[in-house]
Amino acid sequence: MARRAVFPDRRHRPPLVLDDTDKAIVEALQQDGRLSYAELAPRVGLSAPATRQRVQRLLASGAVRVVAVTDPLTLGYPVMAMVGVRASGDLVALADAVASLDGVVYVVLASGEWDLLAEVLCGDTGSLLGIVNDRIKTLPGVLDARASVYYAIHTHRFTWGVR
Repeated sequence: MARRAVFPDRRHRPPLVLDDTDKAIVEALQQDGRLSYAELAPRVGLSAPATRQRVQRLLASGAVRVVAVTDPLTLGYPVMAMVGVRASGDLVALADAVASLDGVVYVVLASGEWDLLAEVLCGDTGSLLGIVNDRIKTLPGVLDARASVYYAIHTHRFTWGVR
């Protein structure tokens, strides 16, 4: 089954307005997503039950997701690349097909030179070649696909501000 958007299209919903307490909760969870409500409550000036209610509202709204962040290098994926894809036809269907490939961890529909951008993690350059040449380039609707291999990750930020 193809993976659907992590952040579904919310353009037609009004944005969630965060008050100072919500922002404090988000900032604390960005630092440590495993905080208990009892640990989080004094940091944000609420009781544990009130904190739980706030966190649940943020989760239910889709404004916040608490997930484990992995390190590809530690897990044996030293080859990382962004693959640009030029395409024709149904971009959403193609994005679903690309997203279903092993090694693809991130897909966005884009404007400009590339219609899709896909981040790929691999154990070696031969695997990257296989994903680009044998899997992505052979998908219906793909006109071109090119990989830009990462030398190193300079910045990988999950704590952008909400203030």
